[in-house]
Amino acid sequence: MEWNAVANFIKPELLIVVAVCWIFGYMLKQTPRVPDWTIIYVVTLVAIILVVLITGFNVDSVLQAILCSAVAVYGNQLVKQTKKGTDERKSA
Repeated sequence: MEWNAVANFIKPELLIVVAVCWIFGYMLKQTPRVPDWTIIYVVTLVAIILVVLITGFNVDSVLQAILCSAVAVYGNQLVKQTKKGTDERKSA
């Protein structure tokens, strides 16, 4: 499944949660005391809290939060890997 299709499942009013998760994950990555493996769990928890506050607590909210955090992490990795590939081509 293409990631654009996954992003289309996210309700438009929750796209701000994706941006907040991306920024929050970036801040955690810059914090030396936070192990990398915990970042996805913390970002997902933040997404769940934000989405529940915005839409109320139900199964759809939790699923929307998981999608928001997944798209934020995927977007971050997409940027990092693209930058990494560009740097490798320059050095070759």
